[in-house]
Amino acid sequence: MSLDQFRFLIPSVRDVLEILIIAYVIYRVLLFLAGTRALQILIGLLFLGLAYFAALILKFHMIATLLGLGFTYGVFAALVVFQPELRQALARLGRSRAFRMFSHGQQSAVADEIAEAVERLSRSGTGAIIAVEGDVSLSDYVETGTDVRAGVSADLLATIFTPYSPLHDGAVLVRGSEIIGAGCVLPLTQFPVADKSLGTRHRAALGLSEESDAIIIVVSEETSQVSIAVGGLLHRAVTPAQVREALVQRGHPSLALKAASSEASAS
Repeated sequence: MSLDQFRFLIPSVRDVLEILIIAYVIYRVLLFLAGTRALQILIGLLFLGLAYFAALILKFHMIATLLGLGFTYGVFAALVVFQPELRQALARLGRSRAFRMFSHGQQSAVADEIAEAVERLSRSGTGAIIAVEGDVSLSDYVETGTDVRAGVSADLLATIFTPYSPLHDGAVLVRGSEIIGAGCVLPLTQFPVADKSLGTRHRAALGLSEESDAIIIVVSEETSQVSIAVGGLLHRAVTPAQVREALVQRGHPSLALKAASSEASAS
């Protein structure tokens, strides 16, 4: 028995590259579906697929036939059910890192507006929470508040969080250069918070940062202190300049915050 018979078991460079591409695509799809109703539907489809193969193995012909028909026509139903997600996926493709170099100027302008709004709100002691969407969609949370389609501006953000205004008591959601929701309810963190001085806004910011890759900015109504929640961590006593830097360095906001903090300590 020669080794030539097992040569097909040795992957070529092309095979490895193809496997890596497929793995990356599957990872991006799962990342896109995380936290949405589409993920729950996908899990349900996986169970139906397992039931179909089980029916074939056990020779339950009627069940297998019904499930087979369901999968055949289910493709058209999926296009209807997933229409919002597909539209968001195409829009998100334009916001991917591969295309961000073309919108760097716009991203900086949005960061400037949010940083200016944060400075105004902190100076006046007005509580606020602003969530800037990353790769994980925040569309589900828009449904908990008011749908808004307006460009990001410091004046508009300051107006939304004006005390006793209809939308001041919820979160503002930002996607790209657009405010997509206001007065939205965010999930509270499920982990115990040692600092009892942290209010509902901070707990909601932590909760959303645990479930998504969004950058959440909080202005405390009690202390006027600015905080940023990202990746399940809360960075406190943040300056408006650090807010801007974290938003510009969207890929590594935590590193931007640490670098800014180190520079402030050195000075």
